[in-house]
Amino acid sequence: MSERHACRLLGLGRSTCRYRTRRAERDIALRTRLKELAAKRMRFGYRRLTALLVREGVAANHKRVYRLYREEGLAMRIRQRRRIRWNGAVVKPAASQPNERWSMDFVSDCVSSGKVIRMLTIVDDYTRECPAIEVDTSLGGLRVRRVLDRMASERGLPEAIVVDNGPEFRGRALAAWSEQRGVRLDFIQPGKPAQNAYIESFNGRLRDECLNANWFTSLSDARRKIEIWRQDYNEQRPHSSLNYLPPAEFARTTVEMRA
Repeated sequence: MSERHACRLLGLGRSTCRYRTRRAERDIALRTRLKELAAKRMRFGYRRLTALLVREGVAANHKRVYRLYREEGLAMRIRQRRRIRWNGAVVKPAASQPNERWSMDFVSDCVSSGKVIRMLTIVDDYTRECPAIEVDTSLGGLRVRRVLDRMASERGLPEAIVVDNGPEFRGRALAAWSEQRGVRLDFIQPGKPAQNAYIESFNGRLRDECLNANWFTSLSDARRKIEIWRQDYNEQRPHSSLNYLPPAEFARTTVEMRA
């Protein structure tokens, strides 16, 4: 039986019968670039990888990227988040403009020799930018003051800074600085880190994408690698709460819209 006759009996168009998908050929370049990005940014899921591809000018929607992402076995293991019960505390209103409120905290890690290092992390609650990550073996209240003074000369100071109840933040040095500079220190309730959610989320990204992904041979090596990650976080890394824009780009867009 001829193909023409068989198609007529089945009610099937001959062009449909002869169709051969070209999707595999069309996806070669995208698949290659996706694997390159995933190898470089191992903790990024398909949505952030899609945002990076779009920023590079690649025509690909998230569904197509997700299909290739699964086919290549790039899917990450999803970590179950611990559910936090609401304690009835009053939630502060979200910041409404850049430099209105910052959050600040400490993170600890170690170098290859076993020496512990500490990091002072600062985040703008509105733009999610990280103005600075100060890295050293010891960071007291006076050192925190110097870092904040440096930030004041570079970008100004916020109206308030959200902090926990650590001794560096509760000490006289920062209290005197707060009064002199007119910056309010908003202390969270003891044992309630969810009240400082912006910096806790940032510290999680820092731990997951930088500290756990690098081996620090010395304090200077740690400073260099952490600063590279901070700049990449501000300038390149898509942020899901900012419509997948990097924090620095979101800040620039906000300033232009308000001008």
